[in-house]
Amino acid sequence: MATNGCCPPMDLFRSEPMQLVQLIIPMESAHQTVSYLGETGLFQFKDLNAEKSPFQRTYANQIKRCGEMARKLRFFKEQMSKAGISPSTRSASSPDIDLDDLEIKLGELEAELIEVNSNNEKLQRTYNELMEYKLVLEKAGEFFYSARRDATAQQREIEESLQVGEGSIDSPLLLEQEMLTDPSKQVKLGFVSGLVPKAKSMAFERILFRATRGNMYLKQSVVEGPVTDPVSGEKVEKNVFVVFYSGERAKMKILKICEAFGANRYPFPEDFGKQRQMIGEVSGKTMDLKTTIDIGLRHRNNVLEIISYQFEQWNILVRKEKAVFHTLNMLSMDVTKKCLVAEGWSPVFAKSQIQGTLQRATRDSNSQVGAIFQVLRTKESPPTYFRANKFTSAFQEIVDAYGVARYQEANPGVYTIVTFPFLFAVMFGDWGHGICLLLAALILVFKEKKLSSQKLGDILEMTFGGRYVILMMSLFSIYTGLIYNEFFSVPFSLFGRSAYECREPSCSDAYTGGLIKVRDAYPFGVDPTWHGSRTELPFLNSLKMKMSILLGVAQMNLGIVLSYFNARFFGNYVNVWYQFVPQMIFLNSLFGYLSVLVIVKWCTGSTADLYHIMIYMFLSPTDDLGENQLFFGQKTLQLVLLLLALVSVPWMLFPKPFILKKQYDDRHRGHSYDVIPTTDPDSFEMEAGHDSHGHEEFEFSEVFVHQLIHTIEFVLGAVSNTASYLRLWALSLAHSELSSVFYEKVLILAWGYNNIFILIIGFIVFAFATIGVLLIMETLSAFLHALRLHWVEFQNKFYEGDGYKFLPFAFSLLGEEDD
Repeated sequence: MATNGCCPPMDLFRSEPMQLVQLIIPMESAHQTVSYLGETGLFQFKDLNAEKSPFQRTYANQIKRCGEMARKLRFFKEQMSKAGISPSTRSASSPDIDLDDLEIKLGELEAELIEVNSNNEKLQRTYNELMEYKLVLEKAGEFFYSARRDATAQQREIEESLQVGEGSIDSPLLLEQEMLTDPSKQVKLGFVSGLVPKAKSMAFERILFRATRGNMYLKQSVVEGPVTDPVSGEKVEKNVFVVFYSGERAKMKILKICEAFGANRYPFPEDFGKQRQMIGEVSGKTMDLKTTIDIGLRHRNNVLEIISYQFEQWNILVRKEKAVFHTLNMLSMDVTKKCLVAEGWSPVFAKSQIQGTLQRATRDSNSQVGAIFQVLRTKESPPTYFRANKFTSAFQEIVDAYGVARYQEANPGVYTIVTFPFLFAVMFGDWGHGICLLLAALILVFKEKKLSSQKLGDILEMTFGGRYVILMMSLFSIYTGLIYNEFFSVPFSLFGRSAYECREPSCSDAYTGGLIKVRDAYPFGVDPTWHGSRTELPFLNSLKMKMSILLGVAQMNLGIVLSYFNARFFGNYVNVWYQFVPQMIFLNSLFGYLSVLVIVKWCTGSTADLYHIMIYMFLSPTDDLGENQLFFGQKTLQLVLLLLALVSVPWMLFPKPFILKKQYDDRHRGHSYDVIPTTDPDSFEMEAGHDSHGHEEFEFSEVFVHQLIHTIEFVLGAVSNTASYLRLWALSLAHSELSSVFYEKVLILAWGYNNIFILIIGFIVFAFATIGVLLIMETLSAFLHALRLHWVEFQNKFYEGDGYKFLPFAFSLLGEEDD
């Protein structure tokens, strides 16, 4: 469990001892007690009312009140965000406010804001309508009378043609019908004016034409710039239109079409003088409305400014109160209804602190009776709690992502602090790239106070949370890069001159041959002469592959040793003798021996073939080794090791199931044997079942099959896990070769053109390739491979990871509520 950064680093190897505690709290001090425990953050409450729904619990109404206040605060936050006002980070200097007073105040402020917003919306809508009306009066006036004259002239021509008997087949059907009915009647045209969205104007015209069968006249004019729509309040490109028609049926169709297309209609005066008068009146009203709207906005901003000074304080208070009432609902009420009973977990070291908190709550609430603190005995598995700081918490999260440690199980997080960044660096070894990672990590570390208070994206949030992991990875990458002697794939003689020189001047241009050793070995890391030589790749391949095997065998041995400490701590000596011992023998008889051969070969400079030795150790163990013999008595030693490896397999498989069967039988014959705590899943289930049921049958076949699977898994895993560590060699080689390709084929190639423009382009390409591929993709790849080596190859040797976290009731862990 990670706490804040002020907590000092503690012993992470074993989780803190926990105890199940019962608290009997008087009703009058219950709220104060839970609130103080939330400030302490060292008590995990158990839900004693799990069978009740949330609405059946005692403090459901109080939670509802807090939820309503939280809704009002979210409303205030939205309004402040729209107005561009951010909550003040400095709390206002005001006395602590009571929850009841806060509820009243929030209600008053909400009502005031709602009223101001409602009035402002109405005024803004009226203002937008007047602005549109003004556009209609201006634009439609330009073509209204010309359109009317055209329609009148057309009507006159039709009347004259009908009088002389020259009816035209091209006359509009509507006019022709009215003329045939009553030739003396004049056609009176009606019109509809308004604005329609520009994007819908073409479809609007087509639908009008089809609906009226062409008996209409539409004139449109484009409005310059977007117009604020009165209904939606959004900026929209619009056209002013006027539709002339004849007849009520056409009018009804046109009105329905306008409504369907979201066209806003406005009345238009026919008289030119009245039109000018209307424009003046509308302009005056818009100016008055603008002034009124500005006054309303200033008033709203003043209210929001006042809220912003107290917002954080109110928000924290409401969230704390809601969390307190949620916790109180988890407590059971005594039959007398005068006290509440709480149960939960707390670390043993926090006993005096919790008791002091209870006494302070009793004193501050003026209660006549103090709360009772008593420790309960239980067979329930406690939660796991590691006291960690901001540095160790990130490494602990890496382990917890695989599984939370069982209570007081050996915690691999202690070793992950060193082994994880080191294995990463083995794959990422380049001190130039390590410096780039170091700079990025230092920026995150030095700006952690500023960044921790900001909302970052998912990727940046994850990167910021692992800033100390990146810092350690960069430091180890610089170290391994110095060992590999690679700076963006370029070797440097930082620790003195090379141990080799050219035998002839002709070999100075390229390291292809003719090199002789003239002085002692290069003091630290790989000699720079190896880079660029003909034997560079075979030499580095051999070095990194064998080094990967040594590191892998060492880490797997560490995992098996930790399984011994687990078994010893829980008193499970069956696992010590029949799991730890044969596993150590099997792994080291084969791959431990291979590691010894690698070291002996390096020390002696022998040319023995280790592949041949290991293969024929199984196929022909009695054959002479010949030129592959590294030391005296090697053949005898190999026979002994092979025999030990073969013996260790049945040693792991057969004894443990029979011993567990015997222990079960002895307990049921009435012998007084202590129950052996164990980390073995099957054994634990058997003992737990015996404690709870008393007559559960011991399934020998299930235990034997489980042990068989466990044995096969370890034997095969010893081979596959060792091979899996070769990814250290493969990733390191890939990183080195990619870096070399980018340097030689981009930067050096651009330098060879002796052109400043090409050199700049080449450097930009090199920089982007280095950052994108080597510093981002390769970093992520090496990180994931190091993660897999810890989860699978290391932790599966000892780590059960089936525990659950200690999640105390703590105000510091309260996040933003979404409800």
